[in-house]
Amino acid sequence: MYSLPHMTMPRARPKLDGTYQNDGPRTTAELRAWIRRALTLAPELEGELIRVIDEVVARQRQLVEESKHDAIRALSEGFAGKMERLQRQLSEKDVTVSNIARYFEEVVADLTEKSHRDPKTKLFNFDWFMERVESFLAVEQRVRWCGVGVVDITSFKWYNDTLGHAVGDKVIECVARILADQIRSEDFLASERGGAEGRDLHARFGGDEFCFLIPDLPGCRAALEIAERFKDAVEKHDWVREDRRLAPRPVLVDVGVVCLRLGPVAERRGVARKLAAELIQRADKLMYDAKGSQSVHVHPTAVRVVNGELKELSAEDMQGAFAECGRRHA
Repeated sequence: MYSLPHMTMPRARPKLDGTYQNDGPRTTAELRAWIRRALTLAPELEGELIRVIDEVVARQRQLVEESKHDAIRALSEGFAGKMERLQRQLSEKDVTVSNIARYFEEVVADLTEKSHRDPKTKLFNFDWFMERVESFLAVEQRVRWCGVGVVDITSFKWYNDTLGHAVGDKVIECVARILADQIRSEDFLASERGGAEGRDLHARFGGDEFCFLIPDLPGCRAALEIAERFKDAVEKHDWVREDRRLAPRPVLVDVGVVCLRLGPVAERRGVARKLAAELIQRADKLMYDAKGSQSVHVHPTAVRVVNGELKELSAEDMQGAFAECGRRHA
């Protein structure tokens, strides 16, 4: 057995506040030196003591490092989890904002669309129709033909006064459906462009009157054929399905069509609004001419733009423009 000699305690040194603290070793090297200086141990016992102290210190260091790694990993995992939750929340909010924005876009588009349409017939209203016609005349660069027409239901007042406004409304709505279904130029376009879609416009002029634009046609004959097709469809419609009281007096329509030869866009661009208004006025007059003469056919005319004004074609040119249709109607 080894006996421990009397140990000399480290000297005390004054602290800044006036008290004292032991001036002991602060590092393992200082601890070894202190053992050698303060403890007179046999070399083997001194070595064993230093070895044990080194093992204890090493284990403490390992525990501290492991604790540090565990703490860092926990912090990292916690931070990653927080970031994942935050990203998920942001994604959910982004989806919500996108859905809200899309909803309001659809609402605005729906309201805009409704503001441009007649609530009864779902056709365009007249103001929006005229804007579209003006825009078409101002930008259309293809030198072809187009047709602008006006439609009126024959003796509509009789249906309203005799059969009532409910039947009158049915007649208006049904004529509007037939108009949108029959006034189309796709059949002419399809044969020339491989199925290109038409951009025909149909609108409610007001009351029992309607108007339409048929763009991009090969000639006057095409516009007249389309308008006649619509007129025939109205006459052949089974009006008894709408109301049995319509059997003795089926619905008829009067139609006027102005066929416009589209020249260079430069001669139309600056006067597009005026040309659009004059086309409607001419078509309206033709419709009333058809009504006054109780015509069984569409009343047409053909015009072109000269110095910013609409001018009717000469008699010879007019006859040539409608020759084939004229032979068909004879």
